Amino acid sequence: MKTGPKNLITDVQGLRVGNASDTQIKTGATVLLADAPFTAGLHVMGGAPGTRESDLLAPDKTVQQVDALVLSGGSAFGLDAASGVADGLRVRGRGFAVGDQTVPIVPGAILFDLLNGGDKAWASNPYKELGQAALDAASDTFELGTVGAGAGATLASFKGGLGSASAVLPSGHVVGALVAVNALGDATVDDGHFWAAPFEIDDEFGGLGIAGQVPPGLPPTKLASHNTNTTIAIVATDATLDQSQCTRFATAAHDGMARALVPSHTPMDGDLIYGVSTGAKPMANPVEETLWLGHAAATCLARAIARAVWHATPAPTDTVPTFR
Repeated sequence: MKTGPKNLITDVQGLRVGNASDTQIKTGATVLLADAPFTAGLHVMGGAPGTRESDLLAPDKTVQQVDALVLSGGSAFGLDAASGVADGLRVRGRGFAVGDQTVPIVPGAILFDLLNGGDKAWASNPYKELGQAALDAASDTFELGTVGAGAGATLASFKGGLGSASAVLPSGHVVGALVAVNALGDATVDDGHFWAAPFEIDDEFGGLGIAGQVPPGLPPTKLASHNTNTTIAIVATDATLDQSQCTRFATAAHDGMARALVPSHTPMDGDLIYGVSTGAKPMANPVEETLWLGHAAATCLARAIARAVWHATPAPTDTVPTFR
């Protein structure tokens, strides 16, 4: 399996990602959108999720496509980032038509980054403006690390961040992952090796290899501040999937989260994944190819998690160091 040309989720043609960050607050927001509405599903495996518009992503609901997805810091305050994106899309005429009104469909998810050393004494919620800024910045290229929804993210031992990766399948379909890594546990086996190392392509997170020994017992965790977590992700493909298949696609991708973060899916993490299809390329053999899509989603996500940590950069008042 090889990566796409950018090794980003935007290797799925038509997708764009925008980031906005506030370095004083140490937080930010990330938006994923496309040239046209896209199909999306959701699977939650963490015990402490925070979401907006999640119920409508169930396959039996009336609205089958969305206009954007938003990942944000800020805990419950960060859900307002999706409102900023929705306002911006409405001005552009994007949304679900109801009579003479247009309602943008913008699900969102949040992580907890309120205890990371940033200045949280804001006079008014900053996340709506961050969402609008992220929408305005949307492009097919974007930075990784301490940006967007990953700007204030932390792990047990190191800073987290925003990561992305892609893969091109034998069928020609493209799969990509986008993730804000803010876990209770760690992405590293020790101080020099990533849990995701077996899936690395072309030294994309340092080519450090596999740890010689996996330490026994529970790895380092943020148990002292156990509610300051959650890893939120999006996996996307150009393969034609309906909403139930997007949900299964997201479900399979959770394998990648478990491979790259130890422990994951804990009662104190709100770990969740959106599955996205642009529907650009039908599948010739849906049974076999959906298996490949799920596998690629899991491996892309594991790689994206390690890339988030690899690209993180230091800042004053950080509570943990960066990996590098």
